[in-house]
Amino acid sequence: MRARDLAVEYETVGLDSDALDAARLMAAHRLPALLVVDERGAPQAILPASQMIKVLVPGYVVEDPTLAAVVDESHADRLCEALVGRTVRECLSETTPRPVVAAPDDTALEVATQMAKLRSPLVAVVEKDRAAVRLLGVITASHLLERLLAAASPGSSTR
Repeated sequence: MRARDLAVEYETVGLDSDALDAARLMAAHRLPALLVVDERGAPQAILPASQMIKVLVPGYVVEDPTLAAVVDESHADRLCEALVGRTVRECLSETTPRPVVAAPDDTALEVATQMAKLRSPLVAVVEKDRAAVRLLGVITASHLLERLLAAASPGSSTR
């Protein structure tokens, strides 16, 4: 299996996309992360759902998690208001990982190795030429695992 064969269409957002819309997209499709692209469509970052949630939780609660127990439900229900007026770029942190990028001819093992090494929930499959970068699709960890399991012969043992 080659990366081009494993890649599927995947939701992307731009750096200047609305953060609340991005969160809604993530939730609606139950995505583990979003691929953030620049204005040319080139992968720039991976925005994990956990990072988006971190943006919602007030800093003082992150610093002292015991405070979460005393925040009333009506306040907790309004956490997403923290995204209003913000861009995806503002939700990225200094530690937000650069996207893992695979070439179309990379093997499944090469993709799996990159994914494992960088603990990335997804890999962007990108075709590059002198003038442009073209996103062919994305391989998620769960999709790769599904394909690898399907390729395993029935009744085989891993012992």
